[in-house]
Amino acid sequence: QAQLAESGGGLVQPGGSLRLSCATSGFNLDSYAIGWFRRPPGLEREGVACISTIDGEPRYADPVKGRFTISRDNAKNLVYLEMTSLKREDTAVYYCAAAVETCGGSISTFESWGQGTQVTVSS
Repeated sequence: QAQLAESGGGLVQPGGSLRLSCATSGFNLDSYAIGWFRRPPGLEREGVACISTIDGEPRYADPVKGRFTISRDNAKNLVYLEMTSLKREDTAVYYCAAAVETCGGSISTFESWGQGTQVTVSS
């Protein structure tokens, strides 16, 4: 059974950095795309970044390009989201999710989700 669990969220000042981790189990990480999504307060869930062996290069949403980096450690079944130069607009609950093979599908193709971790960027 596929399981994902986020960790690493917390309170950080603007301009600060934070690393989120997504622990995965129950499936072959190489066969799945792992995406990071976020839900800002009062807004809808949006894609942040995605990584897939088949796609090759990671994908990033425009607001986080140059600031966030997604990576994976298959030996540890972990996917990371390194966040730097954090802005107040980055405040959200962050989720990791798994889709079959590629990052190119809609959000509905991500069928397995973690429960989320809160990231708050505030002075």
